[in-house]
Amino acid sequence: MPAVPHDADKRGYLLEEYRLFHLKETRARRFSYHYHEFDKVVVFLSGQVTYTVEGRAYFLSPGDLLLVPHHHIHQPDIGGATYERYILWLTPDFLEEMGMADCFHRARSEGHLLIRPGEGQRRRLLELLTRLEEAIADRDFGHQLLSRTYCLQFLIALNRAGREDRTEEPWETYASDPKIEEIMAHINTHLADPLTVTDLAQRFYLSASWLMHRFKEVTGCSVHQYVLQKRLIHAATLIREGVPVMKAARRSGFSDYSTFLRAFRSAYGTAPRNLKSS
Repeated sequence: MPAVPHDADKRGYLLEEYRLFHLKETRARRFSYHYHEFDKVVVFLSGQVTYTVEGRAYFLSPGDLLLVPHHHIHQPDIGGATYERYILWLTPDFLEEMGMADCFHRARSEGHLLIRPGEGQRRRLLELLTRLEEAIADRDFGHQLLSRTYCLQFLIALNRAGREDRTEEPWETYASDPKIEEIMAHINTHLADPLTVTDLAQRFYLSASWLMHRFKEVTGCSVHQYVLQKRLIHAATLIREGVPVMKAARRSGFSDYSTFLRAFRSAYGTAPRNLKSS
C-alpha cells in the first residue's frame, strides 16, 4: 500500500495556539512516517486504523484517545472502513502556559500514549470537541474566546482522564518489538555517537540484515532515516536554545557540516541560523 501525504497529517507548522480537524477517510491508505513540532491528540470515532508511534503500533477502538507528543515519529495505516476522527494540534508553549501539558509529560516519561476513558468521560470529551468545533465555525461576538474556553475545558477533561487511566496498556491494544524499542531508546540517548546499522548491530549482537529489515517493518522507516530525523530534531532544539549552529550539529552527531546543512534545509525549508529568531 503506497504512503501518501495528507493535509492534516503531514509534518507542518502551527502558528496559532491550537487547531482542530474533523476528518473522514473512505479508502485504505498508509501515510508517510513523519513528526510534528507540536503535540497532537487523535480522538478515534470509527473505522479501522493502526497508529504506529515510535515503533509501537496501536490498534484503536472507537472512543480511544491517542497522544502524539511533538518530535515523536508516527504513521497511521488506515483499513478499508470509513475512518472518522478528531485531530487536535496544540503548541507546547500553549500547553505549558495553561498548565495543561501534564498528560503529554506523562506520555513521554511513561511511554503510555493511549487513553481509553470510561463511558461518562468519553461522552464529555466528545461533547466538548463538538462545542469547540461549532465555536470555531461561528463568527458571532466573542467566538474566539468561546472556542478557547472549550479547548481548555477539553484539555482539563483530557488530563483528568489520563490521570485516572494509569494502568498498563492492555496487551491487545498495541504491538511492539522490545528489542527494537531498546535500540530506539539507545539512539535517542546517544545521538552524538556512531549509529550506523553496523554499529548498532554489533552493540546489540544482531545481524545487520535482520536489524535493517526488522527496524523498517516495525517503525515504517529505515535506521538511517530514523537516526537522521532524530539528529535534526535535536540540533533544531539546541539552536532554538541558543547553542551555536556548528556546535549544535556536532552535539547531534553530524561530523560533516555540509551534510548537516543540506539535511537541515531539506527538513525545515530554511537555514539553521534562521531558527534563532523563530
